[in-house]
Amino acid sequence: MANRIQRCELLLETSRFRVVRLQYLLRNGHLHQREVIQHPGAVVVVPILDDGAVCLIRNYRVAVDRTLLEFPAGTLEPGEDPLHTARRELQEEAGFRSGQIEPLGEFYMSPGILDERMRVFVARRLEAGPPALEAGEEIEPVLMGCRDVDRLIAQGEILDAKTIAAWCLFQRSSNASGSAVDHT
Repeated sequence: MANRIQRCELLLETSRFRVVRLQYLLRNGHLHQREVIQHPGAVVVVPILDDGAVCLIRNYRVAVDRTLLEFPAGTLEPGEDPLHTARRELQEEAGFRSGQIEPLGEFYMSPGILDERMRVFVARRLEAGPPALEAGEEIEPVLMGCRDVDRLIAQGEILDAKTIAAWCLFQRSSNASGSAVDHT
């Protein structure tokens, strides 16, 4: 079926997203409307050190008023290539530059209310340097083994959806390629 959206009304525009009311055609021919958030998209990076350790970050998230464990991530700038965004966010949030960065997959964050498409990358051959945090960010890099990531997800200590989804894509990729990953 062709594009089913009949009308788009802007309700709110911010520097990072827009809220719109969409009127769309149902398969039965009736019109319905729903409010959605339009987002430019984002990336999440799974940083793997040469010794197999994984780099996550502790990141204060005001929306939930909690510090969460998550992978480095960030929003695409207008016209920015997702690979460039991944390299930028890895350096800004974790302080690493990557000698090898590859796509792992992509997914929609919450397609019931949000059109944000998240692209996942794995970064290897990392070189450490200083982070370059943006104003308002409270981020601290944390290194751990793969088993620790698995355990923290299983125990509900990692609650960030993009981190859990990215970890699943990384694990699937690692298992398929037979690549050596430290599971300590």
